Order: sequence, then C-alpha cells, then structure tokens
Amino acid sequence: MAAARGRVLCLFDVDGTLTPARQKIEPEVDRFLQELRGRVQIGVVGGSDYSKIAEQLGEGDEVVNKFDYVFAENGTVQGTFIEFRNGMLNISPIGRSCTLEERIEFSELDKATLLTLSLVLAGGMISFDVFPEGWDKRYCLNVLDDERFDTIHFFGNETTPGGNDYEIYDDPRTVGHSVQSPQDTVQRCREIFFPERANEC
Repeated sequence: MAAARGRVLCLFDVDGTLTPARQKIEPEVDRFLQELRGRVQIGVVGGSDYSKIAEQLGEGDEVVNKFDYVFAENGTVQGTFIEFRNGMLNISPIGRSCTLEERIEFSELDKATLLTLSLVLAGGMISFDVFPEGWDKRYCLNVLDDERFDTIHFFGNETTPGGNDYEIYDDPRTVGHSVQSPQDTVQRCREIFFPERANEC
C-alpha cells in the first residue's frame, strides 16, 4: 500500500539522478515523476541556479508546477570556470562549458588521479564546491523542518564521501538512496512506492 501523500517527500539530485549530466530530462522519467507525485510529494535540490535546473527539467514556471519543492542556488554566473552561487563558490578545472564527452573524460581522469579530491572534499562530476560548513544540500532540510514529513527520501548519484550528494545522503533526517542513472532512479522509486509494478522496464 502506498504511503499517504504529504507525509513522505522524495528529494532528487538533478545531474546523473533525474537527467544525464547537464542534459534535458527524458520524457519517460518526466512522466514517471508525475505519476510518483500522485503518491508522495517530490522535490529537487541542486547546486545550480534556477535557470539551469529549469533548462534541464522544464522551462520557466513549468518546473515549479511539476515539483512540490525546487531548491536551487539562484546564483550569478561569472565566467565558465568559476560560478558565484548563493552560499558557495563552484570551481570547475575543465570549465563548465565542456562537452558531454569532455565531461565524461575529465570525470574518469579525476577518479583515476583524485585531482579535485586532493583540492577539496566536496565535488560533482567535473567540479567542486566551496561553501560554509552546513551550506551544502542539507541546507534545504532546515527549510523543510516545519513541514513535518514522516520520511524524506533522498536520491543522488554522488553519495560517497567527497561527492556533492554525500552530506544529505548520510544525514539522519533522510533515507538515502544511491543511484547510477535516471533509469536506476525510476526503478528504485518503483520498488519503494509502486511495489506492485517494480519489475516494469
């Protein structure tokens, strides 16, 4: 039996969780999220500003109509290597305007050499963030305190120590789920919230 809507919140990272990195959401994932929204409340939490999240998940007000919560940084972009975000500074050694192929190649090189890990311990696929302690993705949980959810599920793909989803994934206020792709996210949600349909592709 599904959990009562309004008592459970599913929070999703964007890149690698709901969309391929910096790409638009696939229609089947988009449709599934709206179906999931019929059973629980849903939200996104990303380090990017609202326009980047909207670019990936919908245009303009479409995003706020698709999700119950949208937690974005809404920062000002200054160049392609450094973004000044509300509450943090995001630095990308390869440059944020790299192609998808360059993004994947850099990420693999970074995993092999621990380039960004040697500089700081909080990063995404091609960049790392600098922010005051506690101003990572957990910050949105403070906003949600008054909502009194029974359970907040968080789904992210960078959930190991050093990943930009780790702190919220590991927070005692959330049930953390580590996913590998948008399709994996959908499958995990089916298993939890639609157990009668968990084997659908």
